[in-house]
Amino acid sequence: MKKPYLSLLFCLTLYMAGHAQDRIRQQSCSNELISQQADSLKNLYGKDGYILLKEASISMESEFEMPVIVPLTQGSWYQFVFIGDYSSRLYEVRMYDWNERQVVFRQKKWGDVDGNVIVYSYVPRFSEFHMMKPVQVNKQKKKNLCGYVMLFKRTGAPEGNAQPE
Repeated sequence: MKKPYLSLLFCLTLYMAGHAQDRIRQQSCSNELISQQADSLKNLYGKDGYILLKEASISMESEFEMPVIVPLTQGSWYQFVFIGDYSSRLYEVRMYDWNERQVVFRQKKWGDVDGNVIVYSYVPRFSEFHMMKPVQVNKQKKKNLCGYVMLFKRTGAPEGNAQPE
């Protein structure tokens, strides 16, 4: 077989389907400040020629990565956004390609401008799954931290720069 990891992934999926009650389920959360920031960014990127492909609010634990797996298409221009709980002191996002090679690392601290928001662009070299791993560190609040992830894809020219026909 050309890609043995695909058969391993298939077997793992079958195994996990049989043990659904044993899985840790991702839980959503609600935070008004994060919702306002997310809405503002959706509006901004929409005007810039991006469409929102995926978004999710996620309940996180301090110092624990939350893996988010996304299929990306070779040559497409993507914009990734992670918004962390405003009370956290450190925010990081690492992204890995299918071969588990780190392709992006971003870090922000609470005192930075827009410190709880990490945004980065990425154009994949291959059409394959990538894994984004956001993490936040909060010394006072260890559990039930709210996080928000969004994936945008560039589809056209920005509204302000549209060329007349």
